[in-house]
Amino acid sequence: MRILVTAALMSLLTVPALAETRTYKTDAGHTEVRFGWDHAGVSRQHGEFDRAEGVLAIDPADPASATLEVTIDAASVSTGVGPLDDHLKNADFLVVEEHPTIRFVSTSVTPTGDTTADVAGEVTLRGVTVPVTLQVELIHQGPHPVAQFIDYYKGDWLGFHASTEIDTAPFGFALPVGPLTIDISTEMRAQ
Repeated sequence: MRILVTAALMSLLTVPALAETRTYKTDAGHTEVRFGWDHAGVSRQHGEFDRAEGVLAIDPADPASATLEVTIDAASVSTGVGPLDDHLKNADFLVVEEHPTIRFVSTSVTPTGDTTADVAGEVTLRGVTVPVTLQVELIHQGPHPVAQFIDYYKGDWLGFHASTEIDTAPFGFALPVGPLTIDISTEMRAQ
């Protein structure tokens, strides 16, 4: 009998723990979505979206099962030049009155290293959805270093940097701008 109980306990100890998926949300004050494009071969232009929200569901023991959804307020586009911002918001480009958000929804996560992964998904802009892959690097995981000074930062945090290039042709912009480079930096807090 003792052998059976010991064998049963040993088998329980070798069963993998149940997956623990955690949900993280972007911190608005520490999320940046920057983009850049070639301005007719004359200069490199840059801008950003000031408002973006993301939700990541991830089991740290199984990052390939993670899901990510990001929503960007298209009207929050900012280049530092008011007339350019207005032009980007109109029918030539973002059409923010008809399409107020830009969305990314992941379809798969492929780890490429200990702290890196390719996150494939679909981006929807101007009502057009195209596939895109983000190259993602995990910068931080765990308690936030600032938590010792400011209570707001208590809890479990993740920090990421992601980048990709998006062909603008499928979106039907009035003017050809070529590919957009996208860089995203974010801190996310566990919910």
